[in-house]
Amino acid sequence: MSRIIRFDHVGVTVQDLDQVAAFFVGLGLEIEGRAFVEGEFIDTVIAIPDSRTEIVMLRTPDGGTGVELSSFVRPDPERGSPAAAANELGLRSLSFEVDDLQAQVDRLAAEGYGLVGGIGEYEGVWRMAYVRGPEGIIVALAERIG
Repeated sequence: MSRIIRFDHVGVTVQDLDQVAAFFVGLGLEIEGRAFVEGEFIDTVIAIPDSRTEIVMLRTPDGGTGVELSSFVRPDPERGSPAAAANELGLRSLSFEVDDLQAQVDRLAAEGYGLVGGIGEYEGVWRMAYVRGPEGIIVALAERIG
């Protein structure tokens, strides 16, 4: 029986690849590589003929699950809803464990990225906040406290 071996990455399509990559590097992810992808392979996989995209692969310092940022050169990207609420269907957030939630929130606020709501605490074990990053991407940051 075929089975999943591991969770490799999440893909996010963005307009400004440099800005979004810098945001995630600022959170602590590391750039694994950057490249343009085009040709029969990508056209077949994504079902968009004559496509060309630039990607940046990022990973957490422990080498775990990655984030693939894609920015389409062609065809033109289709605008999504950058103000999507947590209850809208689809992928709503990327979540990371951090060692100091307040310091991350303060740093991101200084860069112009605000909280979606507030900082919540769950049963004395976790503190968590949603931050709306560049292009409306919601990043959940969680700190283990108990």
